[in-house]
Amino acid sequence: MDFLEQSDEKTDGEIFEWIDERILSKPETGRMSLEQRERLRTALFNSVRRLDVLQELVDDRAITEIMVNDYQTIFIERGGKIIRWPKNFSSEERLEDVIRQIAGKCNRVVNEQRPIADARLADGSRVNIVLPPVSLNGPMMTIRKFPEKPYTMDALVKEGTLTREAAAFLERLVRSGYSILVGGGTSTGKTTFLNALSAYIPKSERIVTIEDNAELQIIGVENLVRLEVRGANLAGDHEITMRDLIRTALRMRPSRIIIGEVRGGEAYDWLSCLNTGHEGSLGSAHANSTREMIGRLETMVLMAVDLPVPVIRRQIASGIEILVHLIRDRNGRRLLDEIAEIEGIRNDEIVIRTIYQRDEAGGLEKTGELLHRRKLVS
Repeated sequence: MDFLEQSDEKTDGEIFEWIDERILSKPETGRMSLEQRERLRTALFNSVRRLDVLQELVDDRAITEIMVNDYQTIFIERGGKIIRWPKNFSSEERLEDVIRQIAGKCNRVVNEQRPIADARLADGSRVNIVLPPVSLNGPMMTIRKFPEKPYTMDALVKEGTLTREAAAFLERLVRSGYSILVGGGTSTGKTTFLNALSAYIPKSERIVTIEDNAELQIIGVENLVRLEVRGANLAGDHEITMRDLIRTALRMRPSRIIIGEVRGGEAYDWLSCLNTGHEGSLGSAHANSTREMIGRLETMVLMAVDLPVPVIRRQIASGIEILVHLIRDRNGRRLLDEIAEIEGIRNDEIVIRTIYQRDEAGGLEKTGELLHRRKLVS
């Protein structure tokens, strides 16, 4: 334990030397095979310098989610299936050490006074942390992992998320500067889909991304600015919200603004951007259908300003042009369920035209044509 307290000041090489000395000094390790010693060496290093028992899960690219319910109970998601993992932390204190290590590396404060925090790992994986007294079973943590290389639309087509025809249609929409909102439930692949869509943005444009936690992996765009919110902390740093960042982004001369996820009053600021010359922007939001995406936006705008609902609907209809809804099927596969166009306002209601929709047999078929084609390029 004395060594652990000083480990931050030591190099990885020094830690490995210390571990090797301890392994060789123990009589019982003499009966171990070389493979067993190597596993012990790696496990000890992970407990000192990395994420302890979670490290091999983080390194396993086939695992998409890690759910730590308490120090003894860990579940993982692999291939869309959730299973319990047989290993666990040695103690609640050790789990707390790992949690504080993760939070500290991305300047997040998490303690009894601030028991909920969002953070990320070095590879971009999203981390949600909940401590007592909010968590009744002790410290808990959920890690949403992302692929090493961002998914392309071609990869999503090969996996069956959408058809080649629908992908080509979305490519034309993005290149033409249509504003698109991607919706879906938890873990339906909204961030992955945003990444894939962003690859179609012309390389000459200036992109500003705004996120709660930096997860987007925009590739191929040189003129890229990435912004991330910051919570208030004990050091006296003030909170910087999504709304603050959107207002700042407008002064950065963006061609398009990409919002990682619209969750609250920032919906009003984002709609204002769309209605003041920043066409072609992208965003995502939690919703169970394209129609519910409209209702969610209305509610989120009302969190920021007290406007009549008909006024909000006119802002939505004039700012957002395309709705994309994602789902997960019973086998855990992420699928594009619907592509719809906002036609406009009729009798104070937003009119939605479905263009692609998944049928009862599970296939994605074209059911309509794009109405507003003025901006569409070949």
